[in-house]
Amino acid sequence: MSNNGPYLEVLKAVFPLLEGKDLASCMLVSRQWREVASDDYLWKCLCSKAFPSFFKRRPSPSNQTFHNLYKTFSRRQPRPQPLPPPNLSFDDLELYVDLWSEDALIFSEAVSGSVFRSRSSQSDDYKLVVPVDPRFSIPSGRANVSVSVLAGRRDLDKVACVVNRSVFDYVDGTAFRALAYDYLCFSPVHPFVNGVRAWVSLLFVECGKEERVVDVFGIEIDFCDAASSETEVLWLLDMLDWK
Repeated sequence: MSNNGPYLEVLKAVFPLLEGKDLASCMLVSRQWREVASDDYLWKCLCSKAFPSFFKRRPSPSNQTFHNLYKTFSRRQPRPQPLPPPNLSFDDLELYVDLWSEDALIFSEAVSGSVFRSRSSQSDDYKLVVPVDPRFSIPSGRANVSVSVLAGRRDLDKVACVVNRSVFDYVDGTAFRALAYDYLCFSPVHPFVNGVRAWVSLLFVECGKEERVVDVFGIEIDFCDAASSETEVLWLLDMLDWK
């Protein structure tokens, strides 16, 4: 015991200088270290340092040690758990896509979920791909091209708005795509879900500079603000304000 005296005194001098995670690690070294590091006064100091205003009003916990209290306050957030299977499937869905150039309708198509269900191999974002066959042409100048997208549910016989007459006001000439977006409208039962956009991309090729038109060969829809997998997209669509 006499040989351990100076050794224990060193531990008692060093342990108060440690942060909580380091002190907790010391408790795993040996039984002797654990006995010293378990001194609740050490943990009281750490709690008072981390939450001083709380311990001014409540200097001691009523039914637990300071060590347990510190573990409760400093516990890391659990890792995100995998989402359960969604209540909605692509077999239940149908998309209604309409495009206008000014006020002239230039594309109108109803597409079932089994058709537009797809993942882009060029991005981590899950995209719904609407086929365009045959291709259609739009002016490449200042024409006001807009899009509307409705989603229909066969299982509920209801419809929800995804995009409402949004204008393709950004054109990425190097990627040969034009972008439009709108904010999703969610059911009132999800009051804290907002600010999520639906993005619509027109994929095109240029016909020639002199003709001043482009050929559209594809339409992509994604929800990259909040959903990057098939399961996340289905959960997001399930939360829409279906009417």
